[in-house]
Amino acid sequence: MVRAKINKKDKCPRCASDKVVTDNESGEMFCAKCGFVLSEKLQEAGPEWRSFTQDEHGDRARAGAPTSLAMHDMGLATIINPANRDASGRPLTASMKSTIERLRTWDSRSQVHEPVDRNFRQAFSELNRLKDKLAISEAVIEKAAYIYRKALDKGLVRGRSIPALMASSLYAACRDTATPRNLKDIEIAANIKRKDIARCYRLLLKELDLRMPVTNSVQCVARIASRIGIAEKTRRYAIQVLKNAQDNEVSAGKDPMGLAAAALYLSCVKTGEDKTQRDIAEAANVTEVTIRNRYKGLKDSLKM
Repeated sequence: MVRAKINKKDKCPRCASDKVVTDNESGEMFCAKCGFVLSEKLQEAGPEWRSFTQDEHGDRARAGAPTSLAMHDMGLATIINPANRDASGRPLTASMKSTIERLRTWDSRSQVHEPVDRNFRQAFSELNRLKDKLAISEAVIEKAAYIYRKALDKGLVRGRSIPALMASSLYAACRDTATPRNLKDIEIAANIKRKDIARCYRLLLKELDLRMPVTNSVQCVARIASRIGIAEKTRRYAIQVLKNAQDNEVSAGKDPMGLAAAALYLSCVKTGEDKTQRDIAEAANVTEVTIRNRYKGLKDSLKM
């Protein structure tokens, strides 16, 4: 038992004593004066590894990889150890070795025997490829896998392209997590026509009853500016222009990426930075016409 120091607000509620004893065996924390139990369980502070051998300094097996929705079996499947040894470490006999080898073969075959597992393997391999191309975080990948699993449960995959539905699920996850990736980025990375991704995306919104937040154009500024090396002063001025546009409700119904590109071009003109409409349009994956139209709208509404 050890005596722990606690805060004033965690004093014993019965006698207001600050003399608290912690029992490491039972995990209880109690008052040393009156015996009142403050906590029955404490968080385990020991190592996460476990040793399955009799030798204290043997192999320390860890808890394993975390589960993930972006894996066809969510990381919960087990495999038969390829080492031909029993639990005590002794080599297997010849007859038992052939039996274990047959079990390994059937175990590997049974993991992807169901059509759902084969579907998930194909879809999530495509998702991992898109993750590397678009540099997307794990949280967005998990969200995309969750949306795709819901679509498969609803039967939306039948008769449709798996890569297109996976790409639309990723776009929906980007929209839901406010990650600045537009349909053009997904189209280029997935090598699928934009109209096919948009059709599957509308299907997901309708069938799964998804509610997508409006993308904030301010988040797109940093991405465009970093691609073509715009100065920090110009970025901040563009963000201020967008915030003024949002306050005046000028940005309603406009494409966030196009609006951010126009604000950056306006900021470059204001600060005298040498960037053309074509440079910004290529970095933002929008047309020069879009930038000109949004530039005129921002200039007129903000009276600049």
